[in-house]
Amino acid sequence: MITGRYRKIHWPWFGIGIGVATVTAAVVALALGIGQVTQNAACAAVVPDSNTITGIATHYVLQSGGGNCSYPGPPANQLFVAMSPSEYDSAASCGSYLQVSGPDGSVVVEVIDQCPECATGHIDLSEPAFSQLAPLSAGLINVTYHTLTDPPLPGPVEVLVKNGSSQYWLSLVIVNTGNALSSVQVANGGGWVNLTRANYNAWNSSSGLGPGPYTVKITDVLGNQVTVRNIALNPGAVQDTGVMMYGGGSAPPPPPPTSAAPTTPAPTSAAPTTAAPTKPAPTTRAPSSPAPSTAASATPGAPTTSPPASLAAAKHPGTKKARRKKPVKHPAVAVAVAPTPAPTPAPTSPSPGPSC
Repeated sequence: MITGRYRKIHWPWFGIGIGVATVTAAVVALALGIGQVTQNAACAAVVPDSNTITGIATHYVLQSGGGNCSYPGPPANQLFVAMSPSEYDSAASCGSYLQVSGPDGSVVVEVIDQCPECATGHIDLSEPAFSQLAPLSAGLINVTYHTLTDPPLPGPVEVLVKNGSSQYWLSLVIVNTGNALSSVQVANGGGWVNLTRANYNAWNSSSGLGPGPYTVKITDVLGNQVTVRNIALNPGAVQDTGVMMYGGGSAPPPPPPTSAAPTTPAPTSAAPTTAAPTKPAPTTRAPSSPAPSTAASATPGAPTTSPPASLAAAKHPGTKKARRKKPVKHPAVAVAVAPTPAPTPAPTSPSPGPSC
């Protein structure tokens, strides 16, 4: 059943009569001027020991929707085909792909529609698909075609919950399967409920499955199987599952090896030897000025030998000089303990005697 989908079929200008095979063959041969089209759709046959079919192809324009297979729309590349009722097989071929070869090349097309007026072996191609095999003006051409096994997938599996679905009746359309499907099941009460495929390619429940969300198991005719989860009861919405039907495309790429951030060891050279220069700081040497009190005050790094009495008195104004007489009486001792002895012994200038 074609559920309100209208198809504008572009036949050759002479008009092929499907019901009258002999007249059709004669007219086609005359119109194409090649004298080679001596068969019509009813004459197509399967080549022995092969699934390749020799037949004919025409082209048409899909008016709206995604064909009799109830898809949300045609494939993005607009390469699709409608099959004869026998090959459409009550939607059993929906979602599969054909490799079609013609006079000027070949093309891969997805089965999304049914051609009610086509006989077995007559396929109806979209215009973009037909144009890869011959000019559209040819109208009808000889072709061979066969079903592909695990063709490249256009994307992850998508699930369309059809309008009218409810907790009492569920209808699902499965998109992007690559191969035709053999079963669709929904988890319910610890088991699986088999859905039934309708002629318009929706998988329907015979009874209510509740308000969802649903877990759906999908199996194709080649045995590929995936389980998709959290399908919401959202009629009319196409839900992307993120799961590829086959090929492992659903798994995210493995994380890069966890080699702990290429162990670039922290430079063990303690702060690129910015150590203070090891040469003795020239400014720490007491100047050879004869005035010892000036040397002590001008060189903060000078040895902390007992300062002269005059310096102690300057630092501590309240201290009497009499308390510092003893160190002053022996200046030679103070000079002898200096860490960096001067080239000449003790200051040559006579030290002043006690003031008392």
